[in-house]
Amino acid sequence: MPQRHSKNNNDLAYFTYEEKRKLGYGTQRERLGKDSIKPFDACCLCLKPLIDPLACPKGHTFCKECILECLLAQKKDIKRKLIAHESQKKQEKEEEEEKMMLQKSKDLDAFDQQNHGAVPQYLDRSGSQGKNGFHGANSVKTTSFEEEALRTMKAFWLPSATPEATVKVDAPSTDTICPEGQEKLKMKALFSISFTEENADHKSKKSVEKSYMCPSCKSTLTNTMSLVAISTCGHVFCKKCSDKFLATDKVCLVCNKPCKERNLVPLEKGGTGFAAHDDHLEAKNFKHLGSGSGLGLVKPAPKA
Repeated sequence: MPQRHSKNNNDLAYFTYEEKRKLGYGTQRERLGKDSIKPFDACCLCLKPLIDPLACPKGHTFCKECILECLLAQKKDIKRKLIAHESQKKQEKEEEEEKMMLQKSKDLDAFDQQNHGAVPQYLDRSGSQGKNGFHGANSVKTTSFEEEALRTMKAFWLPSATPEATVKVDAPSTDTICPEGQEKLKMKALFSISFTEENADHKSKKSVEKSYMCPSCKSTLTNTMSLVAISTCGHVFCKKCSDKFLATDKVCLVCNKPCKERNLVPLEKGGTGFAAHDDHLEAKNFKHLGSGSGLGLVKPAPKA
């Protein structure tokens, strides 16, 4: 009798680990490659190379046109929501006033009918009218009551009497937010950044795209490096040069413009698929073999 291995043993009453893995059971993990991660010199909105780059105080980079268009669209949306909220408040106020006027007119009618009317009006203990509004065969408003009952009838199966749920518009926030970091962002908080392009001597002959370098150590900037931008002048350095020179000398190495420690802004980027540099470099997908898939009765494999 040939030996049965665990990978080929398919006559059991339960699924083995190898069978579950082939069916995609559980959490599937895959490391993100270079093509799945945004480069450091790409816009967070259009994902294209930066044109007139701007950065927020949290280090997210955008094209000037993209971020200004995004903030302008947010302001228009906030204005539209404010108008809708104001119109809703006005409508609620008008409805409240209308209810008060109707209640007042009902009270006056009840008082007039009770004191001067020929037909008395009786109220029950709760203060509401009877079933037909007036009791007895001498009621002169039976027809009008039927019309009122037909108008206020809660018959959800009739299209004309289907109740409508009121949509309440909450008061919107008047602050624009960063589309990448989801924190408050104003237009005046953005600052321009400038990368130093590599010279023809340092640039590789095979590379066609633009490549940038650190103006201090002349090393090529890649996704594996942490970058720091100065918010006062916009020049970008690598993290090592920033900690070694900028943090101690407190002056830009390119334009000699003074800078403080709070002006050093780390730039956010995607990272790389070949080294564990930043977070979120692993994609996960969970697949549950439950009821409806035909594989709901999955028993765990016995322990060896």
